[in-house]
Amino acid sequence: QVQLAESGGGLVQAGGSLRLSCAASGRTSSSIPMGWFRQAPGKEREFVAAINSGGSSRFYADSLKGRFTISRDNAKNTVYLQMNSLKPEDTAVYYCAGDPDGDYRTTSGWNYWGQGTQVTVSS
Repeated sequence: QVQLAESGGGLVQAGGSLRLSCAASGRTSSSIPMGWFRQAPGKEREFVAAINSGGSSRFYADSLKGRFTISRDNAKNTVYLQMNSLKPEDTAVYYCAGDPDGDYRTTSGWNYWGQGTQVTVSS
């Protein structure tokens, strides 16, 4: 089992930045690929970014490339999502996911999930 705990969400003005963290614990938590998804009110959960176990490969939703950066520190068992130039449409609950087992761009492709952290971007 792997446990995931997100932090770092909050309220920010448009154009601002936030860095989300996802602390992983449990068996082999530092050796599994990790990802971020988000879910806005009334919408389905959507893929944001993913990173392989070593951190050498990163994948992003096309619409977010250039503004969001995923990274990880395996010594701390933590994955980060740096979000810059935030827009009101980035407002959502952001979820950390671990251990993909299928299409990493879909929610069904991941085995473990955190509880989510709210990000609100004001205009």
